[in-house]
Amino acid sequence: MADANESRGKGLGGFPPRDRPEPAGVAGPALLAGLAWLVLAGAALAAGGIGTGEGTGAPVLLLALLALVLPLGLIWVGALTVRSGRIIRAEAARLDAAVEALRRAHQQSGRDGGADSGAAIAKKLDEIAATQKKTETALAMFTSTRAREGLGRRAGGSGGAGAPQGPEGPDADQPDLALGTPAEVFVQSLPNGDFIRALNFPDTAEDEAGFAALRRALKHRPAAQLIQASQDVLTLLSQDGIYMDDLRPDMARPELWRRFAQGERGRPTAALGGVRDRASLALTSTRMKEDPIFRDAAHHFLRLFDKGLARFEPEASDTEITAFADTRSARAFMLVGRVAGTFD
Repeated sequence: MADANESRGKGLGGFPPRDRPEPAGVAGPALLAGLAWLVLAGAALAAGGIGTGEGTGAPVLLLALLALVLPLGLIWVGALTVRSGRIIRAEAARLDAAVEALRRAHQQSGRDGGADSGAAIAKKLDEIAATQKKTETALAMFTSTRAREGLGRRAGGSGGAGAPQGPEGPDADQPDLALGTPAEVFVQSLPNGDFIRALNFPDTAEDEAGFAALRRALKHRPAAQLIQASQDVLTLLSQDGIYMDDLRPDMARPELWRRFAQGERGRPTAALGGVRDRASLALTSTRMKEDPIFRDAAHHFLRLFDKGLARFEPEASDTEITAFADTRSARAFMLVGRVAGTFD
């Protein structure tokens, strides 16, 4: 009982309710008005001789009784109506205050890192963190392996003209071949399926097919540059709680992506910026303005994505372009590109 009384005293959300009007607030005036009416009505009836005359019948007495009681009933109905109106207004004000306090508490909880988030969100964050760690490990292993291979080739003086070149080596370590042909020309082409799968990154730490496609894509220098830039942006966005799996952008038609890849800009291709999540757009815009590291990484990613799309589009089917547009990297491009004004 004490707990129930205490909970009622605290009100919704732990905030004290507004003071409710007591019944005496309206009962007193109603009682006085009723007494005054009885006095006046009694005096009037007495002055008229109703109830004492010989010719007074039952109908007259009934009418006199109704005239005496009905105004009293109306007085009390009006008093109860006023009291109910006061209680309703007080309850509405108390609920408004409680809702506002809950909203502020929710915002503060989000700024504090969402300590009270649900188990599903926590599990999802753990999976994303594990995926990022696995991706970083794969990148580091691939980088060290390619660096050792490059050192071995330079030490032994070997290296065929058609050997693939690693994506991590500087341009100075990749001399032009005979007749000025750059070494990148002889790099094996990357299948569109692997390119799309790599841009979406592995779904979980057990996604063997995703990691295999990522390793193959990292052997292709332009794709490796785009993947690294995309990973940097996704990591920075995750610091603000923005994850591509949570976004549900409006998907544009493949022909719009083709027109964008061919250099068309402005209103005809504005539908590519299909991200409508206001919170993600606001957080990204603030980060773009206030964080120079994020701004540089975002512009670098936009440039490489534009070049990658231009290379991918001529050889891709409409189905492949649709799958390409649904990757995590493409969603990041829609979000960051819309904030940067790419689709204006």
